[in-house]
Amino acid sequence: MTGHATASREEWLQQRLELLQAEKELTRACVALARRRQALPWVRVDKAYRFETDDGEASLEDMFRDRSQLLIYHFMFGPDYQAGCPSCSAIADGFDGFWQHLANHDVMLWAISRAPLDKLQPYKKKMGWSFPWASSFGSDFNFDYSVGLTSGQQDGGYQYNFEAKPPIPADAEGAPGGHASMCGVGLRTYLEELPGMSAFAMQDGEVFHTYSTYARGLDALWGMYPWLDRAPLGRNEQGPWWKRHDEYAPL
Repeated sequence: MTGHATASREEWLQQRLELLQAEKELTRACVALARRRQALPWVRVDKAYRFETDDGEASLEDMFRDRSQLLIYHFMFGPDYQAGCPSCSAIADGFDGFWQHLANHDVMLWAISRAPLDKLQPYKKKMGWSFPWASSFGSDFNFDYSVGLTSGQQDGGYQYNFEAKPPIPADAEGAPGGHASMCGVGLRTYLEELPGMSAFAMQDGEVFHTYSTYARGLDALWGMYPWLDRAPLGRNEQGPWWKRHDEYAPL
């Protein structure tokens, strides 16, 4: 016997209709919140960033590829990593399936990481992805958009998700790292990279930063979580449980 509450179909339907009203209220609230995001003022990007792509060196302007909007997922793959972050990889599994739809709707989506391109390319092939992925190696881009940390920032505290964060202890490098170990690095090296996404607009040949989000602000971008939220046991997690998709036993 299940320990969960049970009911007749009629009783279930009554409660489901009540829940439907709450779901509709949430949908309307999400639409209103999206409008607030889109109403944020834009900030002109004056710095000339350079990236390495499969097609050669590119500027931020080049990455729009004749679209007016650019979305960037800040993928945690640092220069010393031996593989990409498993969490970022799970998110990438999702957008790999729809980036071409966005590209045909005036929106380019890229992943950007600090690892050199010759590290990103074999990992991308191994994972079977097709989305465009650029290296910001040697650029200030990750640091300027709060997804890269210097050793000084780790020692003295830093800003992430628009708030102050405490220093990362030096002895954290040798601590059990979970996903850090899965990337072949210590915890401090792993935390030189941070996850996030940023949005940009092109208008009259000028690039503007329009939005960024980090940490739990990325929850809605995890393709698996909206499905889990509708499963009978929900997310049913006590810490990270996911792996890279090619590391599970065959189904």
